[in-house]
Amino acid sequence: MGDSNFITDIIYENGPVKVLYEDNHIIAVEKPAGILSQGDDSGAEDLLTLIKKDVAKRKNKPGDAFIGLVHRLDRNTGGVMVFAKTSKAAARLSEQLRGKQLKKCYFALAEGRLDVPEGTVLRDRLSKDEKSNRVFRSRDGRECVLLVSPLAFDGKYTLTAASPVTGRTHQIRAQLALAGHPLAGDTKYGGREIVKRDGEVFLGLWSGLLSLRHPVKQEQMTFARCPGGRDAGYWGFDGKVFSDSLAKMQALAGIAAEDDSKRTDGIAAEDDSKRTDGIAAEGDGGI
Repeated sequence: MGDSNFITDIIYENGPVKVLYEDNHIIAVEKPAGILSQGDDSGAEDLLTLIKKDVAKRKNKPGDAFIGLVHRLDRNTGGVMVFAKTSKAAARLSEQLRGKQLKKCYFALAEGRLDVPEGTVLRDRLSKDEKSNRVFRSRDGRECVLLVSPLAFDGKYTLTAASPVTGRTHQIRAQLALAGHPLAGDTKYGGREIVKRDGEVFLGLWSGLLSLRHPVKQEQMTFARCPGGRDAGYWGFDGKVFSDSLAKMQALAGIAAEDDSKRTDGIAAEDDSKRTDGIAAEGDGGI
């Protein structure tokens, strides 16, 4: 599935735990949509706990294995995630995250035809309503910068590559909605509801590509996964459309990271600089 520069294949699978790559320092997985990245007060199943238990069992370790959460995806967002397997790897990956060296790009299924050039920059100022967990345009809000490239149109939805320059809660969802193209299934931001056969709500957002420098080997690694499995039919595009788009997504993520590294206003790093746990803002860069 795609270019040899991308690590794309599942090498191990145990229920929701789907591993793309694993060594003594990191584990890259495909997060299924509908599962939490980490546990919360609801007590619902979460991927972090499942990975800890799975690794401990395979490695014959008593109790849970150490797995460090580096970034998050929202519950209904699936796709590539990377976890640390040692405290040293967690610290180094968190440093890359704060330094905007982790390159990320998402597949977004936007309503209507998004008729803009590749690499279009969307800029907004957004504030968050904590009670409703929703962001809105505000003069006093924080600047949000998002790069987008249309990939394909099926007459109803535009498959879009979206790479955040800044890291804000619900950034991709809100900015595409403000541009007149809410995500499929995203009722919070004006999209039409899509309920899947299992009763879960479909959200047209997927972490398609994540590129990082290995925390120990110092090799650049790029992990990529296209939407598939039970959710494939809800995206409405042939698998080849997704795989053929990975190179464009990689280029877009590189531009976003480069743009961020040139900033002198401190805006992009503001969120992460205030955190003490090293973990990205909710939704992995604002998703």
